[in-house]
Formats: sequence, structure tokens, C-alpha cells
Amino acid sequence: MLAAMRLSLDMFSTNFTPYQLKQARVLEFPAYGSFAQSFANTIPYSESIGFVQDLDESKKDEKVDYVTYVSAHEIGHPRWPHQVIGADKQGSTLLSETFARYSALLVMERLYGKEQIRRFLKTELDTCLRAHGGEAVEELPLSRVENQPYIHFQKGSLVMYWLKEIVGEEPVNRALRRLLAEFAFKAAPYPSSTDFLRLLRNEAGPQHEQLIADLFEKVTLYDMKDSNARVKHRPDGKYEVTFTVEGRKLYADAHGKEAEATLDKPFDIGAFTVEPGKKGYRRDAILFFERRPLKSGKQVITLTLDQAPKLVAVDPYNKRIDRNSDDNFARVEAE
Repeated sequence: MLAAMRLSLDMFSTNFTPYQLKQARVLEFPAYGSFAQSFANTIPYSESIGFVQDLDESKKDEKVDYVTYVSAHEIGHPRWPHQVIGADKQGSTLLSETFARYSALLVMERLYGKEQIRRFLKTELDTCLRAHGGEAVEELPLSRVENQPYIHFQKGSLVMYWLKEIVGEEPVNRALRRLLAEFAFKAAPYPSSTDFLRLLRNEAGPQHEQLIADLFEKVTLYDMKDSNARVKHRPDGKYEVTFTVEGRKLYADAHGKEAEATLDKPFDIGAFTVEPGKKGYRRDAILFFERRPLKSGKQVITLTLDQAPKLVAVDPYNKRIDRNSDDNFARVEAE
């Protein structure tokens, strides 16, 4: 917890604004509740989510480090919303919980590396989809979220991570710094999600207009699938890998009714000896990783590699909100 707090204080002061208090401390409370919450100077932190975690070293390759994740998230709150508090309207929790979640992901990426980010994003995606399927009222776009945890927490993590992957971390962080500069510690009128989107569009530029609309103003889903993965050992010693990617993009209305849209987006394509996020996965398990444009329907991908992979994948780190991310991987068979 202390290590996560120190790193978070340093990163967030550099990327956003200085920490406004003289101390940061954790206060343990019994497991009557299972949460942590950030107040000025102090983070009440349930023993059930931080102090009695199973930190078995033999399982660390596959488990999410929630102690660090939660600690970093709570250190994010002194900016979001303690410096910038959203107006009491739709989208308010984007400015608090989503930005704190994004801040925590920056810490996790720094500690574990981009290659291990799937452990965190896969957990967020699965939690988001379970709640999406059980929505009792209506699912709103992130910019109009009405205190729906699976939207401002889990979906928010996925949206912000993919945003910084495409637009760039520095432009996204500049938009957040500008939001703080404009509204930090000020009384009403308080900012809304539209203020952030105004600054984001200014930093990102018109080339990312569709991306921002899809991520924040619509309920956008993808359905990507890999199949028919084959590898052939060539006479020159190289390995030729072919596989089929089938892609769909969908917009959902508030009640879950989906309409198909044209897919023409860049997706990560990878070839691996070990599935990302699983036991034994390391950087040297990546045989190929590249972002390529994909379209609606089926397309055949061909790779030429120095080593035969065990698996190929589309969006292997689960950066998109895919309805079934488990079929993004295909096991490679020899011809």
C-alpha cells in the first residue's frame, strides 16, 4: 500500500497537479463493509479488500494486484473529485470515479509493464459485460452515466485506456490538466462531462472525433473472433501463419437493442507462445504484435515469423469492449 501510494503521489503530481495535502495515510477498518474511500489526508480501507488478500507468490502471474490497484485509485481521488467536483447531473461520476480508475491504470502499467495490462483490463471487461447483460433500467453512454458503477468504473477503465492508446497519453493527460486548471477548487458552476469532452476534442484534434463519440457518447460494442489458425514451416526456415479474423461493430440503445455499424478501425494483432495474462507469460512470449486496420466481416491475416506460435489473437489485451473476448484467441495448428 505504501509503495503504491508513493508511486501514485509522484506520478499524479507530475501528470496532473501537485498533491494538495501534507500527508496521505491508510486507516484499516473491520470487514463490516468491503470498500475503500478517500477523504482529506486519510483513506479508510476495509481489511477484506486489502489486509487479508492471498498474496501467494505461486499465483502472482495470473492474479490482479488489487491492493496496489485500489491504493492507487484512492490516491487519484484527491484530484478527482477533491480538486474538481462534477455538477450534480448526468456524467458526474466520469469526472471522479472514471478518472481515478484511469489514474490507477497508469500506475499499474508503470509497475507491471504494457505486456501485463491484460490481467487488469480482462477483469474490468468481464465485470462490465456481466452488468451490461443484467441492466434493469437502461445503459447510458459514459458521458451521461447516472452513478452506475459498472459504467464509471469498469467501462471507464477500458474507455480511458483505449483513448490514451490511440490519441496518446500526453494529449489525454493535457486535457485532464486543463480541466483541473479551469475548475480546481472553484465553486459553482461546477464542470460536467461536456467540459472534459470539449477539452479532449481540442487536444485530440478532428481526426479522433469518431473515436471520442464512440467511446463517450454512444454504447459501442465489438464482436471480434479468430479462427482457422494454421502454421507452415517454409524451406527458408521461416514460419508462415494464417488465420481468419471476423469483425463486427455494434451500437446498442438504452434497452440493449443492437444495430450493426460499419467496422473500419485499427486493432492489435498478436502471436504468442503463452496467452497474455496467464501463468508463465512474459515479454519473450510475444512473437508478433502490430496494430492493423480491420473491417466488417472476415479477413485473412498472414504473418511471417521466426518461430512457430502457440496462439494468435485479435485485441489480445482486451482494450476494446468485446461481447466475447474469449474467442479473440485461436490455437495454432500445424498444416
